[in-house]
Amino acid sequence: MNYRAELILVFTTLLAGAGWVFSKEAIVGLPPFGFIGLRFVFASLLLLPFCLKALKAAPLADCLRALSVGGFLGCAIFSWIYAISISDTLGEGAFIMSLSMLIVPIVAWMLFKTKPIRAFWLSLPIAMVGLFLLSWKGSWTFDASQLWFLISAIGLAVHFNFNSKYSVRLSPILLATLQLFSTGVLGLILSYFTETWPSEISTTTWKWFGLSVVLATSLRYLMQTTGQKLANPTNAALLMLLEPIWTLILSVMIYHEPMPFNKILGCSLLLGSLIFYRLSSMIRLRKR
Repeated sequence: MNYRAELILVFTTLLAGAGWVFSKEAIVGLPPFGFIGLRFVFASLLLLPFCLKALKAAPLADCLRALSVGGFLGCAIFSWIYAISISDTLGEGAFIMSLSMLIVPIVAWMLFKTKPIRAFWLSLPIAMVGLFLLSWKGSWTFDASQLWFLISAIGLAVHFNFNSKYSVRLSPILLATLQLFSTGVLGLILSYFTETWPSEISTTTWKWFGLSVVLATSLRYLMQTTGQKLANPTNAALLMLLEPIWTLILSVMIYHEPMPFNKILGCSLLLGSLIFYRLSSMIRLRKR
């Protein structure tokens, strides 16, 4: 067992969870779409030296295809940052976002006629009950932030499908760099036409921005690529599910996110459905 690789992935998920807090704090002083634009462009430039050789060897058509598929990632990220801007329940949002892995088979079925495996149909009702419990506040109410987190999860599922189909020939780190860059450029364009930038930006805001770029984006993607390359695929898939747990813990500690019993149960059911689906998928692949 490669404990070093698994430790890297655990730390990766911690960075991903911390990224939610970094982003929430940074957009106090920066417009949300502009923040995403700057964050992703700078992060892609920091990653560029690590994939320069792969970039030079990659066919231009593959790079352009990866950049275009990055547009789907951009739409998901813009929905995510807007949801963060109107919500203090980051943990709840992280668990809703984790549903993207269960939405992937639905999108694949709709776009490419790939039928979901049996485990999906068993996991989906559990996830739906979990989502219902997350939204229960004495009566069933779906907040605006929850809706935008769900839209973002759908966007990530669409991106995952197109990414898997059209970008398989590029190395993971090059693919991440190109798509971070295209998302960043789209964010800056969107910000230019829809947002007003403040005349002054505090040093504290720039510190949160720097943490978002260096730790939660560049270092995170480097560590994720390394960890997934070295770790057992099943263990890697399960360890990546730690992100919403870290996010929830940080949100409770920093923003005092309320955790009534129905919310704890809802998060547990969502996590359980994802673990069941991923384990079933891995077992099915091994039998082939």
